[in-house]
Amino acid sequence: MRLSSEKVLVATTLMIGAAQAQVSTNVNTQQTAPGSVAAITRQSSPTAGGYVVVPTSSVPNPGDRGKIAHTNYRFFVPYQETQAQSQTQAATPKLGPPLAGFFFNTPASLACIYSVVSASSGCDPNIVTKVSTYGSKVIAIVDAYHNSSALADLQTYSTQFGLPAPNLQIVYATGVQPPVDFNWAGEEALDLDMAHALAPNAKIILVEAASNSNADLLLAEDVASGLVAAAGGGQVSNSWGQGEFVGETTLDSHFTTPKVVYFASTGDDPGTQWPSVSANIVAVGGTTVVRSASGAFLGETTWASGGGGPSTYVARPTYQNGIAGVVGTARGVPDVSAVANPSTGVWVYCSTGCGNAPINSWFGIGGTSVSSPLVAALTNAAGHFGVSTFAELKSLYALLGSNRFNDITLGLCGIGSAYSAVAGWDFCTGVGTPHTPMGL
Repeated sequence: MRLSSEKVLVATTLMIGAAQAQVSTNVNTQQTAPGSVAAITRQSSPTAGGYVVVPTSSVPNPGDRGKIAHTNYRFFVPYQETQAQSQTQAATPKLGPPLAGFFFNTPASLACIYSVVSASSGCDPNIVTKVSTYGSKVIAIVDAYHNSSALADLQTYSTQFGLPAPNLQIVYATGVQPPVDFNWAGEEALDLDMAHALAPNAKIILVEAASNSNADLLLAEDVASGLVAAAGGGQVSNSWGQGEFVGETTLDSHFTTPKVVYFASTGDDPGTQWPSVSANIVAVGGTTVVRSASGAFLGETTWASGGGGPSTYVARPTYQNGIAGVVGTARGVPDVSAVANPSTGVWVYCSTGCGNAPINSWFGIGGTSVSSPLVAALTNAAGHFGVSTFAELKSLYALLGSNRFNDITLGLCGIGSAYSAVAGWDFCTGVGTPHTPMGL
């Protein structure tokens, strides 16, 4: 769906009163203790909607490039004003979503927005209940460290939103249970919820790496690849990443197992991120969902903080020859996008203090950590089980400009807002967002 500039202006104004205002996501990169909150950025007005919390695991450190990966998620904490105490507190749903006045997305609203089910009730997450009935074979999630409540929390999420009971297998990449890290536990909870939300009949395999080092994560990637291939094919989603580095292309062999299609987040900061820039990965960027004050879905614009741009080290693959006039000789990302802005994000359930965010077990979460497993699940739901990621991307770019994608044409992104969303492919959202179950 395309939005006129006038509609976006009106919708954004209305959303401020509905706790959906855009928020700044600049973070203080001062180092903090593991498992603690890195930074909190609040809106200027305590009634403007809420504030964003960025866990330490999602704060990029330039010194980590080529060595250590970070997550790509952040919390949106809504405000509620307590009359008795006249102070601002975090608003929390007592029995789970929906929470009146807030429009974080549910499995039903996501299925409605991306046309997995027929549109109804404006895709309002507080009203629509029809969920996806699709999904088959396997989706693997690769993450670092251990989440002790992963299965129980996914079961709670499924019950809350009327999804089938999850079929989840948890695998330790080294054969030994990794240590617990609350920040990465939040990542795992998010990834599992999104994969199950739109492909609820697919089996999910969570492969936990011993740490967030590249060596451990790539070992987990190899384990996940083998399991997915042995199951007859499917998708592997990677919501982690790091800034590009010399020698990154030598690691491409970890993303080339036949019958496996790989996805990765483009990141929550302007610029490019490995491994999403690999020519053997579907790079998934982020968007902002635009709603009216009543919650009706109006369309999507860019998310200014989403990663994207020309790769520093990866040459343009042949499937991007049709957009050579935009990307030049470099690999351009993202390929495709989905919701990521934390102020218009998704509900996630996690009971282990995930990210140590100052709210209870139900979280409104955003970041491109949302969009990678979401698009992997949409691909699975569409019955797309490519022989390789390269083949999947070739098919995707052959559909550029068709009605299989929502062409995002409004908004800015990139370092210094250097890029604009335009008709066709762009560095902000790629080909756009999926429009039908067969959109990929």
